[in-house]
Amino acid sequence: MELLRFITCGSVDDGKSTLIGRLLYESKLLYADHLAALEADSRRVGTRGGELDFALLVDGLAAEREQGITIDVAYRFFATEARRFIVADTPGHEQYTRNMVTGASTADAAVLLLDARKGVLSQTRRHARIVSLLGIRHVVLAVNKLDLADYSRELFDEVSASFAEFAADLDFTETTCVPMSATEGVNVVGRSELTPWYDGPTLLQWLESVDPHTRRDMSSRFLVQWVNRPDATFRGLSGRVLGGTLRRDQTVRLGNRTTSVARIVTMDGDLDEAPTGSSVTVVLADDVDASRGDVLGDAQDPPRIADSFQARLVWLHENGLLPGRQYLAKIGARTAGFTATKALGLNEIGVDNVHFDAPVPFESYRTNRDLGSFVVLDRLSNATVGAGMIDFALRPANVRWQTLTVDKQARIARNGHRPCVVWLTGLSGAGKSTIADLVEKVLHAEGRHTFLLDGDNVRHGLNSDLGFTDADRVENIRRIAEVAALMVDAGLIVLVSFISPFRAERALARDLVGEDEFCEVFVDTPLAVAEARDPKGLYRKARRGELANFTGIDSPYEPPLEPEVRLDTTTLSPQAAADAVVARLRALGVC
Repeated sequence: MELLRFITCGSVDDGKSTLIGRLLYESKLLYADHLAALEADSRRVGTRGGELDFALLVDGLAAEREQGITIDVAYRFFATEARRFIVADTPGHEQYTRNMVTGASTADAAVLLLDARKGVLSQTRRHARIVSLLGIRHVVLAVNKLDLADYSRELFDEVSASFAEFAADLDFTETTCVPMSATEGVNVVGRSELTPWYDGPTLLQWLESVDPHTRRDMSSRFLVQWVNRPDATFRGLSGRVLGGTLRRDQTVRLGNRTTSVARIVTMDGDLDEAPTGSSVTVVLADDVDASRGDVLGDAQDPPRIADSFQARLVWLHENGLLPGRQYLAKIGARTAGFTATKALGLNEIGVDNVHFDAPVPFESYRTNRDLGSFVVLDRLSNATVGAGMIDFALRPANVRWQTLTVDKQARIARNGHRPCVVWLTGLSGAGKSTIADLVEKVLHAEGRHTFLLDGDNVRHGLNSDLGFTDADRVENIRRIAEVAALMVDAGLIVLVSFISPFRAERALARDLVGEDEFCEVFVDTPLAVAEARDPKGLYRKARRGELANFTGIDSPYEPPLEPEVRLDTTTLSPQAAADAVVARLRALGVC
């Protein structure tokens, strides 16, 4: 039987969990032991005076039962004679929006509940927008708790009209409104005599009849997950068909090469065709170079490739999205560097221009969820921090590196020494600029080609447009990291003296040059010592509230975890500290 995935969503305490429990109960899908446990739980922690509290079938977390709300996403499977179902009960609180997004990401349809007495609330609208954003086109509005309003037709019509007016701007294929009471089972499974004025489907009838497969016929798309080469006689591409149907002898395109499908191999033998969702191994007629993350497509309509997109982003982490900060994005079976241009906070949703550091095969999210969606990861912790849905490419991936005659190696040979970034980080007043100046003085005297990028000096020109918010600090270091990488390509020893408070941006700077071309120097000065020095009077201003977002006072500093050099300036003189840096550079073979 066909499987339908759907979610229940809506505002807090609109009856989502009760509705799912009632569906299971009315459909005779509860085993005797489940029913006995429900009866016991209803007497112990129920909210209906000992009567069956159907919400307890779904609200499994202790915190959910204590508060009477849904926190996590709860999945339940059930089946009728017409169809199989997987339902996701999603939380209604705004603070758990990310959990609701998780449940909606794989759904084909949505049951949007509201309390008839309260009407269309802001969270109802919010969830409806998210449902539309995630590509769900079939929505039923369950106007719940009509038993508390004497099953008023006038109230039902008023609420239905209000929602229809709001939803007119959303991209729904259909919206059906059902008057119901989840607690009493009215119009959940069977039609009720309590609403004789309603002649539409019950909720279960709608779920059994809705056809979620309304997207256009897609060209074949096959995602390569593994190059399968068990021996010298066989080479196949193992992966999954993400769209359309892949057929034997079909002409396909992979990158800029055209070939045909010679075999479609499975453990049970070869296939003539593989529909969407099939996991198979494809043998091509020609020996075409392919790797994990590549996408095989119909030659007449191949997948597009780009590195910049307009996308809809949902941010899922307490630490907000910072424009310009480098993250990772996983799209298909490929991981790429990722940046965005707008800030987002926890549970916020926005349209943004996003950039990958390499071209990727893609489709719009509305065409193909698998190739049109991505998750965003923190580069350091690898934690999932966001999710995105691609609308369209901003430009084709047509920017290429220009081959030049005089390259990095030629400049190194001319200079007579290796290039390197010497990145000094620490609190204001730690002594970074003084130490960097002394290091450059020694290197310059020895005939090394150097340049010193100082935080204050750069803010007079290149970064004069930036302030000191977290976002501006990220952009400040991003620009300097790119400049430093260019100077390394020019063959220079680049000394960078910046507070650079965030590990993520220092990691970005390291990644932009070679493994042996970055030396992180932690000028380790305790806050109390740096504040006592206070050569520019900045700490005094920060303490008086005259200087906002000052590192160490009201903005964090993330010290390096494994710097190449650590300088304790409470025991080292500036010259001794500089000598330690030069000694490290000699050990690295830079000078």
